[in-house]
Amino acid sequence: MKKDRGLTVQWDDDSTSYYPIAWLRRMSPSADTRELRAEMARNPLTVLPASMANHSGPLTAIDAQFVGNYAIRITFSDGHDTGLFSWKYLREIDPSKQDSGR
Repeated sequence: MKKDRGLTVQWDDDSTSYYPIAWLRRMSPSADTRELRAEMARNPLTVLPASMANHSGPLTAIDAQFVGNYAIRITFSDGHDTGLFSWKYLREIDPSKQDSGR
């Protein structure tokens, strides 16, 4: 993981996925971020929480820890650290596989 850029995952099938830090933060599987994404889908004028809106400087990852053999926990520079990114979830949110309309 390059803390100021992103996470690269080399999968067992020899494919590679790259996740920019901002993408990982936006796609965090934590309950509060999932709810925020749902609210933003319903209302594009949703006000961001102060912790996201007032973060100064570029968003970075300040720490990453493996959780067993199934996930990684990332601590972001805005203080967010509650999402566990399972390997399955990371496959699902691979930015290169997302619709370009997002």
